Amino acid sequence: MLPLKIKVIIADDHVLFRQGLRLLLHTDKEIEVVAEAANGIELLSLVNEHKPDVILTDLVMPGGSGLEAITKLNGLGIKRTIALSSFDSEHLIIEAIEAGALSYVIKSASREEIIEAVKASYEYISYHCRSTSPRIIRLLGKSRYNRGDTYCPGLFTWQEKEIIRLICSEKSTEEIAKIMFKSKRAVDRIRAEILIKMNVRNAVGIAVYAIRNSIYSIEEK
Repeated sequence: MLPLKIKVIIADDHVLFRQGLRLLLHTDKEIEVVAEAANGIELLSLVNEHKPDVILTDLVMPGGSGLEAITKLNGLGIKRTIALSSFDSEHLIIEAIEAGALSYVIKSASREEIIEAVKASYEYISYHCRSTSPRIIRLLGKSRYNRGDTYCPGLFTWQEKEIIRLICSEKSTEEIAKIMFKSKRAVDRIRAEILIKMNVRNAVGIAVYAIRNSIYSIEEK
């Protein structure tokens, strides 16, 4: 259950971006930006002062990077961090996740997706940006980071595993319904159950989980 307000701190060295992100988050009545930081050192100080619920931080900032801050926060047991990155920073996204970031979003993500990432992260659910490239999905699936997956033999039925594989193959709900000889509603219901079991929010999260737990294999191109 969400609190009256999710307290958020934003860290980015670009003032205009911070201001824009603050305004965007304030359009949701359940989120409050309590502070802004211009670098990682300032972020650590503000976290200690404000005790935020969720932290959004850029990864490359002069005067203390977001990656360094995420590593230190993770060491302190502060896990609800969201890495902010650009499309051309795939390696930084992997480094951020391995440093302890719970989620990540591309800076150009929509208002709805950023807000969804904040709310998912508040509930300790890893959020994977919908625009994640197949390459990053492979790297995340094979990386050393671990989110305490709930996977164990028997967790998914054969039917769920088949739908997971079809989702990872980028099949639409309609296509899956035809392949599985099921109604679209039935596929949506099973998909919802898969998301709950995996503790993820979207198809990217399903793919990363499936690769990491050898439910699905993507051959390197």
